[in-house]
Amino acid sequence: MPIFLKTRIFLEKGLAIFEELSYIETTKTIKLKELASMVSLKDIAQRCGVSTATVSKALNGQPDIGEETRSRILRIADELGYMANASARALKTKRSYNIGVLFVDPTHGGLAHEFFSTVLDSIRSEAERHGYDITFINRGLGQHETSYLQHCRYRGVDGVVIASADFTDPMVTELVQSDLPVATIDHVFNDRIAVLSDNLKGMDALVRFVAAKGHRKIALIHGEPTSVTVGRLTGFHRACEELGIQIPDKWIRQGVFHDPKSCSAITRELLEDPDRPTCIFFPDDYSCIGGLNAIHDAGLRVPEDISAVGYDGIPLSRIISPVLTTWRQDADGLGTVATARLIEQIEHPRTAILDRVIVTGQLQEGGSVKDLLLR
Repeated sequence: MPIFLKTRIFLEKGLAIFEELSYIETTKTIKLKELASMVSLKDIAQRCGVSTATVSKALNGQPDIGEETRSRILRIADELGYMANASARALKTKRSYNIGVLFVDPTHGGLAHEFFSTVLDSIRSEAERHGYDITFINRGLGQHETSYLQHCRYRGVDGVVIASADFTDPMVTELVQSDLPVATIDHVFNDRIAVLSDNLKGMDALVRFVAAKGHRKIALIHGEPTSVTVGRLTGFHRACEELGIQIPDKWIRQGVFHDPKSCSAITRELLEDPDRPTCIFFPDDYSCIGGLNAIHDAGLRVPEDISAVGYDGIPLSRIISPVLTTWRQDADGLGTVATARLIEQIEHPRTAILDRVIVTGQLQEGGSVKDLLLR
């Protein structure tokens, strides 16, 4: 069975398990919220032998009650599973405790793609850790088409994490230029929080790794023209230039991120070159599956006949054969940092710093790069 089909089955099974676990977790959360909503200030007051006003002061951190009384009330409230009413909390804090997440995936891979599923799950986890819910932002409300900003207004979100989008889309620009706090992942806007993968370092490390094994005929298939692609191309060309490696323009090819089909087609074209490259860099680990299939269909072997390098470091890269040499991005760190910084801006708008944060990764050596110096 081709690698791509095996991979598809693997991802579909994983997605089914993820959805089932999500359903179980959601059911648990609903039951806990239903139980908590049954506990009132009056219940806590009766248990503690104080007035409801005193309970309210303790729960809201007001200073005019004794510390011993406050601690006792908080302990009893915790034992009873008390949870503040969201509507009441929103009225008091002027916040909805709801964060919008904009995730636009043109390949429709969604949660089936391990990199983005990790990013999105880390956003959810960090938001929940701070007491926030998340809402996915889109262009539709039922049968009505809206802009991203209109959807955010309708849902009353406190801020937005843009995890993936067409950053040239006027609706994205409108959202970013609004008064809502925004944090972007892998793209920079002026006066906005940006959390970025270290694409320069990642590509530099991969080039130097394969060059150390004697490779100088290196082809690169990159993704669409985005800031991520610009960073990786810069890192690639800079490292090649410093190492004295000349790369023909015909070996630099534009593909599509997370698309094995297009990657397979480009790989076949590269293999038809009479003076073909000894190593191909693929735009990401998932797309690499298409390239590996094309190599296999051509009657060639990795790494014996041609070497392959991926990007992202998703778990899939560790279970294919041979194990893929790749750059592991910290997908969990990207989502976690972006969400934490956004919440900081929401809760402390006067002191939060709207800067750029670099989240680095690490090279993962596999068995997909041949050492040409051992000939």
